[in-house]
Amino acid sequence: MKIASWNVNSLRVRVEHVSDWLTANQPDLLCLQELKMVDADFPDEVFTELGYYSAFTGQKTYNGVAILSKKPLANVVTDLPGFEDPMRRYIAGDYPLSDGKTLRIVNVYVPNGQALDSDKFVYKRAWFAKLQKAMRHSLSENRNTVLVGDFNITPSDLDVHDPKKWSGSIHCSDIERLMLQKLMSEGLYDTYRHFNKDGDQFSWWDYRGAGYRANEGLRIDLVLSSSDMLDRATASSIDEAPRKLERPSDHTPAIAEYSI
Repeated sequence: MKIASWNVNSLRVRVEHVSDWLTANQPDLLCLQELKMVDADFPDEVFTELGYYSAFTGQKTYNGVAILSKKPLANVVTDLPGFEDPMRRYIAGDYPLSDGKTLRIVNVYVPNGQALDSDKFVYKRAWFAKLQKAMRHSLSENRNTVLVGDFNITPSDLDVHDPKKWSGSIHCSDIERLMLQKLMSEGLYDTYRHFNKDGDQFSWWDYRGAGYRANEGLRIDLVLSSSDMLDRATASSIDEAPRKLERPSDHTPAIAEYSI
């Protein structure tokens, strides 16, 4: 079983990239962030032709998340539980497994936060606190849970091209990493780091300053597995190929594979 997460930074612009990647990689689940389109414009017919069901929640210009799945999802939720917010940043559903059980897949686009002294960072902290509470409930309800998305947080200095340069900055601050650690303490594990102990592989590179060519990136796109799912995990990787395409997203897919 293959699960992937990809911030596409406008699905309208990159629907062909997504379609090609689905065809080549055949994931069971592909979770997308930053759709930047209203629901009426979502190209679900494109994915249906490729054999995928679509669950999505979007808005004009910003945010938006979707789950593409080889089997239809049940119990889909498109609002972060307990948090009133018009921003479309959360979607979750139950995916049937071959053993008769279900996987709870949760896809998030965590607020950027902008700067540690900004109102947007206050929003990020409040949003993240509700995510932690929601995941506590999900994990208690279903031991087969995977949380993916663009977290806008680097787990450690291994996930930063220049830790000294980024020290104390948004995405790399101690307070954000503590937020992520508290979330993971509910029973989630960084699947990529479980299999890859070294640094220097990232999932996001700034468009500015030839960031990708210089490999000046951050690993902020994560696949977090529950303990039961981590026991079934067989590999985890980051696919840089889409970042090399013409007009790419500034992010690239993060992937985890499981023996199910």
